[in-house]
Amino acid sequence: MLVNLQNYFGPETIYLWLNFGIMPLWLALIFFPSSRFSLIFISSIFLPITFSTIYIYIAFQLILSGETIVQIFNLYLGIENLLVLFSNDNFLLIFWIHLISINLFLGSWVSKDATKYGFSKIITGFVLIVIYFTGPLGLVLYWFIRIFYARKISLHD
Repeated sequence: MLVNLQNYFGPETIYLWLNFGIMPLWLALIFFPSSRFSLIFISSIFLPITFSTIYIYIAFQLILSGETIVQIFNLYLGIENLLVLFSNDNFLLIFWIHLISINLFLGSWVSKDATKYGFSKIITGFVLIVIYFTGPLGLVLYWFIRIFYARKISLHD
């Protein structure tokens, strides 16, 4: 039974499900930021639990395959070690989950903050698209735009 589960929930399948699964969430942030759907699925504990469950499953697969935790910390020793880690589909998928969850969190925060300050949906949507593709660059863009909308400069919220 465990072998069937591993075959069905392999890295490629999980990757595809994650990518298709987050699209409705980003569309909801862009077009319906204050909807009940956004509140339930994006702003609640639902996503962190979902991403954590997938993360734990993949880490368990790494342990079953004989990969050690020590190898994970090799990524700090140089870019070559990071490249070696990324050659493993499971490690690459863990980093991808990390990336999309952080970007979605940023998008959720920006969406709520933009609603609070009365941003137009077009500007907010543009910034959310930039965050989807570039993460921190989109956040910096939002902060610059926010200075003009909020008419104040603050290093923290």
